[in-house]
Amino acid sequence: MDRGAVYPYFLTPSCPWEGVFLYSQRKGVSKLPNLLTMNNLENDKIMNLLKRAEQFEKGEKASLEGAVVNLFFEPSTRTKMSFEMAEHRLGLSVLPFETAFSSILKGETLYDTVKTMEAIGVKAVIIRHEEEEYYQQLAGCKVAVINGGDGSGQHPTQSLLDLYTIHQEFGRIDGIHVTIVGDIAHSRVAKSNAAALKQLGAKVSFVCPEEWSGDYDTTDDLDALIGETDVVMMLRVQHERHAVSALFSKERYHIKFGLTEARERKMKKDAIIMHPAPINRGVEIADSLVECQRSRIFKQMENGVFVRMAVLEYAMKGRE
Repeated sequence: MDRGAVYPYFLTPSCPWEGVFLYSQRKGVSKLPNLLTMNNLENDKIMNLLKRAEQFEKGEKASLEGAVVNLFFEPSTRTKMSFEMAEHRLGLSVLPFETAFSSILKGETLYDTVKTMEAIGVKAVIIRHEEEEYYQQLAGCKVAVINGGDGSGQHPTQSLLDLYTIHQEFGRIDGIHVTIVGDIAHSRVAKSNAAALKQLGAKVSFVCPEEWSGDYDTTDDLDALIGETDVVMMLRVQHERHAVSALFSKERYHIKFGLTEARERKMKKDAIIMHPAPINRGVEIADSLVECQRSRIFKQMENGVFVRMAVLEYAMKGRE
C-alpha cells in the first residue's frame, strides 16, 4: 500500500509536531496544547496524530521527560490502563492517584487538585470526570490537559483510536459508511466520532430507540442499514446513566438493536465490527461475535496505546 496516498500529511522526525498543535479555543483554558474535544480539530492535525500512532505501532521509539498523573473520577479499565501503558513506553514517570484517598473527599476543587499537580512539577494530567466540560474550571492551569472523557460530552482519544482502526482497515476514512448503534444521546464516543467522521468525509448513520436520539437524526431500523454499512459500531448500554429496563429488557434490546448472529450474516463481506467497550455481552452484541473474524474490538484496545502515545507526545512536546 502506498502510505503517501493513505496519509497525505507528514511528520518530520526532528520536530514531529511543528505547526500541528491543537490550541484550546475554550474560554479560560490554557492556550498551550491540550486535547479536550474533537470539535474544531482540523483534518491535518487528526491525520498527523494517526500517522504518528502508526510509527509507534511499527516500533519507532520516543522518549519524553517528566511526570504525569491520571486523574480518573469515573471507573475505567481500558482508557486508564492504556494511558498508563503509553506513558511507560514513552519513559514518563506516572504518579499514582486514587480518588478515594485524595483531598477531593475533603472538598478540594478540581482546579486546586490540578494546580497542586502543576506546583509539584507534573507536566500533564489526563482527566476523566463525570461533569461535561469540566475543563472550563481549569482557567489559569498551565499543565497539559488531556480529556479522558467528560460525562456525556467528549472522548477524543477514543475517537482517535477508532479513526485509526478504521483507517488501518480500509486505507481511508472518506467514503466509508459507519453505522453507530446504541445510546447516542448519552454517548461521548458517539458525539466525538460523529463530528470527526463526518469532517473526514465518512457517511455516518445512527440507530437507537427514539428516546436516545438526542440532537441526532436517527432510525430504529438496524436491519435496513446492516447490509450497506462498512463499520458497525456498537455502543455500550449505559446502565449507570439510565435504566434500560424503562424502555426494554436486556433480551428485548438485543433482539431490536443488538448485533445478533443473524444480522452479522447480512453484513457486507469486508465490513467490520467495533465497540468502545466495556461490552455487555448478549445485549449490544452476541457473545459469539465479540472475537469473531469481523471483530476489531480488541484491536481497538491495542491501537489505543499507540494513539495515546502520539497524543502525549503532541501535548507535552508542544510546551517545549
